[in-house]
Amino acid sequence: MKTLKDAKIGSTVKVVRLHGEGPVKRRIMDMGITRGTEVYVRKVAPLGDPMEVTVRGYELSLRKADTEMIEVE
Repeated sequence: MKTLKDAKIGSTVKVVRLHGEGPVKRRIMDMGITRGTEVYVRKVAPLGDPMEVTVRGYELSLRKADTEMIEVE
């Protein structure tokens, strides 16, 4: 299983599945990250937290804990 955390800078990945429960999963979905969405990895902070991505035409910063819940291909 590959997660968004494992994606390389400059790559575009497709969301396969969201893990997590309740409000955390809902918050990720509210940000536009749903199954089938393409996510472009723009940059990652030196310690890996946060990660800046482009989703549905806008830029978004995600915490490392959130990126581990997003399964991609």
